Parts: sequence; structure tokens; C-alpha cells
Amino acid sequence: MRIGYGWDSHEFKAGIPLRIGGVTLPHSHGLGGHSDGDVLLHALTDALLGAVAAPDIGTLFPPSDAKWKGADSAVFLREALARASAAGYSIINVDSTLILAAPKIGPHAAAIRESVAKLLNIPSNCVGLKAKTPEGMGTDNAAIAHAVVLLREKP
Repeated sequence: MRIGYGWDSHEFKAGIPLRIGGVTLPHSHGLGGHSDGDVLLHALTDALLGAVAAPDIGTLFPPSDAKWKGADSAVFLREALARASAAGYSIINVDSTLILAAPKIGPHAAAIRESVAKLLNIPSNCVGLKAKTPEGMGTDNAAIAHAVVLLREKP
């Protein structure tokens, strides 16, 4: 068995869509980043890569490479999943925590869990998702995601 941990953060910016977990959420601001800024998919990508001791997301998809400008973060997650599979592992489950002041994640949690499950080819009951507000952290203009993955060797 292997465990991997990842986290990511991005600042809110006007004029771009907000994507979390592969789902576009209604909000006045999106998350800035070289790609689409999907903090949850970025954290899950790094968790998978870390679990198999692969290079991190920034090494594989450097922000200095124009190829990744505005990229769909699902591309990164698929690559991490392929690397985990090539290393002989499959996912048991994932768990994540989002930290952001707004929007409220509760109304979108089921859709986000379903999206992540589909991207990872696992049942949605193997995808944990929690949301917290950044009370007293001074990060009201950002979204933060923490993620862990548990892998097992393929039979």
C-alpha cells in the first residue's frame, strides 16, 4: 500500500470561471493559475504523484511552458493516474478538504465528488470531500485544497 498527500492554493481573480474538482461553479471570480486553477484536481494530482514517488505537478507541467496555459487540470490528473497505474497501483480511496470563504461547497459537493470519481475511475463513495472556511487565516481571497490518496498494489 502507498499513501500520497497533495495540496494547492490559488488566488481568486475576476473574469475567469471557477473550476473545482472538474466542475464549473457559479461565482463572481475564478481561481488564477497557469492552467484552469482547479485547486482540488491539482492537489489530487500531487497526491497521486507523491504516492508513487513521481515528479510533482510543477515539474511535469511547468507554468513556464505556454503549452499548459489555460489547460484543463483533468489532463494533469489523468497523467498522474497513468503513472500510478504504470507503477503497479490502483486507488482505494481519496479524501480532500477545501478551504475557502465562498462560494459554499455544500450545494455542489455531490457533483464534485461524482466528477472526481469519474476522472479517477472509482466509485463516488470512495471520494471524500469536506469544505471549511478560512476563519482567522487571512486567506479569504484564495482557495486551498488538501488531498490524500490510498493506493494498493494491483493483483
